[in-house]
Amino acid sequence: MPTFAQSLQTPRIMAQKKKPLPYLERDISWMYFNHRILQEAQREEVPLLERMTFLGIYSNNLDEFFRVRMASQSRIAESTEKSASADSEKARKIIKQISKLNAQFVKEYSATVHHVTEELKRENIFLVKDTEVSPAQLEFIRTYYKQKLAGSIVPIWFSAIKSMDCENDENIYLAVKVSKEGSKSSTDYAFLELPVDVCGRFVRLPDEDGRSYLMYVDDIIRCCLPLVFEGLGYTDFKAYAFKFTRDAEMEIDNDLRTGTLQKISKGVKSRKRGEPLRFIYDAQMPKDLLKRVLKKMDLDSLDVVLDSGRYQNHKDMMGFPDCGRTDLKYPKWPSILKKELDGPESLIQKIQQKDRFLHVPYHSFDSFIRVLQEAAVSKQVSSIKITLYRLAKESKVVKALIGAARNGKKVTVVIELLARFDEASNIHWSKKMQDAGIKVIFGVEGLKIHSKITHIGTKKGPDIACISTGNFHEGNARTYTDCMLMTANPRLVREVDMVFDFIERPYNPIRFRELLVSPNEMKKKFIALINNEIKNKKAGKPAYIKIKINHITDPIMVQKLYEASAAGVDIDLLVRGNCSLITGIEGVSDHIHIRGIIDRYLEHSRIFIFANDGGEGEKIFIGSADWMPRNLDHRIEVITPIYDPALKGEMKRIVEYGLRDTLQGRIVDGQGDNRLQSADEAAPFRSQEALYNEYLAENV
Repeated sequence: MPTFAQSLQTPRIMAQKKKPLPYLERDISWMYFNHRILQEAQREEVPLLERMTFLGIYSNNLDEFFRVRMASQSRIAESTEKSASADSEKARKIIKQISKLNAQFVKEYSATVHHVTEELKRENIFLVKDTEVSPAQLEFIRTYYKQKLAGSIVPIWFSAIKSMDCENDENIYLAVKVSKEGSKSSTDYAFLELPVDVCGRFVRLPDEDGRSYLMYVDDIIRCCLPLVFEGLGYTDFKAYAFKFTRDAEMEIDNDLRTGTLQKISKGVKSRKRGEPLRFIYDAQMPKDLLKRVLKKMDLDSLDVVLDSGRYQNHKDMMGFPDCGRTDLKYPKWPSILKKELDGPESLIQKIQQKDRFLHVPYHSFDSFIRVLQEAAVSKQVSSIKITLYRLAKESKVVKALIGAARNGKKVTVVIELLARFDEASNIHWSKKMQDAGIKVIFGVEGLKIHSKITHIGTKKGPDIACISTGNFHEGNARTYTDCMLMTANPRLVREVDMVFDFIERPYNPIRFRELLVSPNEMKKKFIALINNEIKNKKAGKPAYIKIKINHITDPIMVQKLYEASAAGVDIDLLVRGNCSLITGIEGVSDHIHIRGIIDRYLEHSRIFIFANDGGEGEKIFIGSADWMPRNLDHRIEVITPIYDPALKGEMKRIVEYGLRDTLQGRIVDGQGDNRLQSADEAAPFRSQEALYNEYLAENV
């Protein structure tokens, strides 16, 4: 008998037909990636409350995708420039394919939500509707409304507004139809914003007889509509949820009189007024009410309008209450404080002695925080330079930097104000750092600063540098897998310092011999590494490429990988997200094997391994760049070689474990099937669990 997940298999959609270079469009590939997350929510082996989390991640990802990627495609599709006619037609085809996939996945998603909700009932966790509450529960709900929600809800009459251009697409709304008994002319239509910021999306009702009861805040409000419209004489109330998504591209003011901070601040505000692109509504909404909502939305023919279930925007499932049922969650894996980075000794001195390494969240990010805190206080440290892309809400990183500045250190922070959806937070921290005397650099016009590097200048002993695959962000470091090299290697440290010079003076010619830096020569050097594998294969020498990465969509890099495959080079890739390669094509991509891992941690590290004739000559790199045009051509990214033999072995273990994963590793072939990798060995293998257990054992 097929499992629930098997019953929801979706037909394939090929992104491209016959072309000399097989290439899966980035946005179609993204839909396949997000589907892998949905598939994880369908697996019976995954703890039930974690399946709720995956449903939330899927929904949140889809929102962001429509706000950004579909927004871009719509702008291209709507272009009236003759020179852009081919691009416009291509964008229309992509939008059509995405819409078709999305319609299929919406049905699959709804079925999955229903199935998981039914499974919760078997565990005595009940999501009750407004029509299902007992008298005692209704009394609790009305008391809850009066004490916590009254005053937070203000209905807006549709007849009173011209459009909904002031509404925020991060919110969920109820469209309400109210009427007075015995009077046909006394029907009115309104909408209201759900007070999720006040009470969360789920409200826990009192437990009864060992059962836990929860309600969507949507249904709390439905129960209380007579209180919301109290005193107005209405006797009949009907409410239906809807959600919309706006274009999230910012309009940046180019007025030379406006400072960078002011430009970005204005851009963030402009995002809230972006054109709507997607509208999702409860399929039970009456036509007269739906007509009024759509009239105020200003949608056009390219926008997506989807009827859906009773509840919209399931991203809140990421915070679904556990009701004390930790047995329905993943077992806890506390981050490991590495022994070599613990104790009273100076961490800066330890790094000066030999290269050190962190693999978060397996290893504790606190070790990096401690390095910064030591640098902030130590009289042997003269300067700190760091690039910041995203920052935690209460950033210990920034607090350490502010402390360093107050202690007289020369502190330079390069902060990327255009880190999407984190612009407001980065502006806030920029001002605080400037007030503390930190030199804050807002990057290079036209180039995002995406590199993850730190340079610490010392008065005694060599300077040190930290080069990471992920942001210096405490929150991310609890859920994203990222690698960090901490080194005093003078060649690497000197070039890290040169990157900061390049950021401040991007038009000065700087040549990097050790680091791979974009947009300078990173792509050129990666191509040379691939060409070397092709040459070695033709010469009968060992030749292979193993890469762990987030995205591969750059057409030139895709072509080079096809070229290497055609030459017989074995290519094994771990690609979490977008992947434009199509595997299994004889003579083109039959030596390419790709896996994508979806598990409790988000796979985020980028590791590059090239045989280079095998043995000790093997070249291994880590860093911030994916193989996308934006990373290789339009951002400042840094990739570092790994020289320490033990650390090289660690990088290989991470990649090879991922490639072996038979429990969480799905086949990424450009077809969208996302089949789990077959187990070739007696015991199934889960890479994240194996790594955590081995790190624990090694830290004894």
